[in-house]
Amino acid sequence: MLIKIYNAYIIDPFTGKNGIADLIIDNGIIKTLVFKEKDIPHSDRSLKKTKSKEKANSIEIDATGLYMFPGLIDMHTHLREPGYEYKETIRTGTLAAIRGGFSSVCCMANTFPVNDTPEVTYYILAKAKEEGSCDVYPVGAITKGLKGQELSEMAILKEAGCVAFSDDGMPVMNSLIMRRALEYSKAIGAPIISHCENILLSEDGVMNEGKISFYLGLKGIPKASEEVMVARDIILSKHFKAPLHIAHVSSKGSIDLIKRAKEEGVPITAETCPHYFTLTEDAVSGYNTNAKVNPPLKTEEDREAIKEALKSGVIDVIATDHAPHHIDEKKVPFQEAVNGISGLETAFSLSLKLVHAGVLTIAELIEKFTVNPAKILNIYKSGIKEGMDADLIVVDIKREWTVDKEKFISQGKNTPFNGWQLKGKILMAFKGKQVFDMRNE
Repeated sequence: MLIKIYNAYIIDPFTGKNGIADLIIDNGIIKTLVFKEKDIPHSDRSLKKTKSKEKANSIEIDATGLYMFPGLIDMHTHLREPGYEYKETIRTGTLAAIRGGFSSVCCMANTFPVNDTPEVTYYILAKAKEEGSCDVYPVGAITKGLKGQELSEMAILKEAGCVAFSDDGMPVMNSLIMRRALEYSKAIGAPIISHCENILLSEDGVMNEGKISFYLGLKGIPKASEEVMVARDIILSKHFKAPLHIAHVSSKGSIDLIKRAKEEGVPITAETCPHYFTLTEDAVSGYNTNAKVNPPLKTEEDREAIKEALKSGVIDVIATDHAPHHIDEKKVPFQEAVNGISGLETAFSLSLKLVHAGVLTIAELIEKFTVNPAKILNIYKSGIKEGMDADLIVVDIKREWTVDKEKFISQGKNTPFNGWQLKGKILMAFKGKQVFDMRNE
């Protein structure tokens, strides 16, 4: 199949090339890529839906007014398989990823059995090769069974295909265990992704501690639960000179600690998720279990701090923390509901709000979804280049659409964004020989 795409405005932080270009994809490979000598300011060009003309064994697409980016990378996804296929499978999760613009996802280790042995890693990779629609990079467990007591065989898991290590969903409370994990991860070149939570401070809390938790009569979790562990892990990273990545940053206090650590040269990176710069604890009002996440949604001050941290570069990555659940696990009293948002299909459009609001440029946003996670994870991505596999998306950043959870490809319909009007839509995704066309959705 020959695919010709004309007049796409390419932003590629991998190659550093930006501008209007034509390209030809031949049998899944980018055969030619030609940038226009005379560029037109993209903002002055009319936006319209892509038009395609199909010929025998070929497709021509007019992408005038549309953007083209490298496929996005989500370094924090829960695909649930093996063990929790009633929540999500590798097949449905990777299809949801593609629909959201992600051509690569890193799946966390809290499956059943836990991904703490090479056999589980091999299973995930084999299943992804057989049924997956995008690249899947397994994240191995830091400790056996996610129990925080004994390190997993990290070197063996790395050889099996794990790109990072995390006990996400559970913190590593034992500081000596975390020290050893950081040292081993440094030696084998696979980062630690830390779930920063002090469970003694959380003490069965279910939302942010404050006025709203008091009003709703719900047990709160103090911000210190996250911040104490961020501080501890920064100290360990600093003393043992080991790279550390902080997952799902949600508080201003954590941001202040990370900023100071970076200024001191500590090898630390950080991520946040769209719900933390889009929502506040107000979303929990009415006992909305779809807004129950861990760490919990916080205040407007925290939300603004996260946006500023994204703008300044203190936060390096936007990840989804895609956490699909069965409807029965959310349709229960708030205290009993599980944590998590099904985020793959809304994350990019929600993040475009930062561009529309002038917080980030489109190039800065794409960098946080592509180059930065690839660097942190030490995975090779080439960007949009001649001779390489087509790994790219076509986007209309001005097209409006309404979130309808019933149309999610993910099995998880648990979203607080149902009914929201968003601006910015993934229209097409290319992953090698696979072509995903969402223009008419």
